[in-house]
Amino acid sequence: MNTMSMKWLIRREFWEYKGAMFWAPLAVAAALVLLIGGTMAYGLAMHPMPSHVTINGHAMNGYGGGMTLELRSRVAQIASSMYLGAALPLFGLLTAVVFSYCLGALYDERRDRSILFWKSLPVSDGMTVLSKAAMALLVAPLITIALGTAASLLLLLIGCVAIGFNGVNVLGPVLASPDLYLSPLRLLALLPVYIVWALPTVGWLLLVSSWARSKPFMWAVGAPLVALLVVKWVSVAMENFSGTQLDLLPWMQDVVARLLTGVVPGIWFAYTGGTPSMRPDEHGLDVSSLVSHSYATLSGADAWIGALLGAAMLYGAMRLRRYRDEG
Repeated sequence: MNTMSMKWLIRREFWEYKGAMFWAPLAVAAALVLLIGGTMAYGLAMHPMPSHVTINGHAMNGYGGGMTLELRSRVAQIASSMYLGAALPLFGLLTAVVFSYCLGALYDERRDRSILFWKSLPVSDGMTVLSKAAMALLVAPLITIALGTAASLLLLLIGCVAIGFNGVNVLGPVLASPDLYLSPLRLLALLPVYIVWALPTVGWLLLVSSWARSKPFMWAVGAPLVALLVVKWVSVAMENFSGTQLDLLPWMQDVVARLLTGVVPGIWFAYTGGTPSMRPDEHGLDVSSLVSHSYATLSGADAWIGALLGAAMLYGAMRLRRYRDEG
C-alpha cells in the first residue's frame, strides 16, 4: 500500500468533512468550557466553599480556607482522576459524526458524480474505502480525544483557580498527581478496543453507502429493524401456536445491535455483563480498572467475529465501488 497516497486520501477526507470532524466537536468543547467553567467560577465566587463534603457515604470535613494538607491531596486526587468526565458530550457527538459520515461517505460522491473525478486518479477503490474507514475508526476518535482532553484540562484549571480565590490552593497537588497525566493516556489506550467493536457498524454503513441508490439511512437502519421485527413476529407466532420459541431471535437482536450501535464508545460493556463498578470514593476514580475491563472484552469470540464480518463488509464496499459510478 502506498503510504503517501493513503496520507493524501485521509487528508482529502478531512478537508471535505472538516465541519463535522473538527469544527463541530470544537464548538461543543468551547461551549462546555464556557458554560460549565463559567457556572463553576460564578458559583464559587458568589458562594463560599462548604465546610464538608460527603462522597459515597465518606464524610470529608475541613473544607474552606482551613483545609488541611491531607484533604487538599484528596481533592486533587479526585479532580485529577475524574476531570475527563467533562468530555462525555464530545463522545456522544462522536457517535453521531461517525455514523453520518460512514453513511454518506460513498453515497455522496455518487450522488454529486464527483466519483468520476476521483476514479480518474491513480488510486484504487480499496485504498479509497480504507481511507474512509480510517477516518471513522482512527482520525475522528483521535480528534475527539484531543479536544476532549483540552476542554477538560481548561475546566480543571478554571476550577483550581476558582477554588484558589476561596483561599484553598489545590493547583500544586493537582499538577503533582500522576492521574492528571495518565488519564489521557488511558483514554487513548481504549482506541484499539473501540476500533474492534466499531468495525461491524463502520463496515455495514460503508457497504450500504456504496450500494444504496437513494435513502441510505432507510436501508442501513430500516432494513435490519424490519428484519428483526419479522423474526420477532415469527417467534411470537410459533410460541402462540406450538408453544416453542424461535432460537433465532436472540441471535438476530445481537446482530442488529452490533450493526447499528458499534460506534458508541463503551458499547462493548453491553455485551459483556455491563459496565464495571467504578463508584468514586475519597481517593477518586480508578480509571485503570475501566481500561483493564475494556480489554477483557476482547477475550471473547463475539468481538472478533464481529470484526471479521466488518472487514468482510469493507471488502464488499470496495468491490461495489468499482462498479457504481453514479447514483
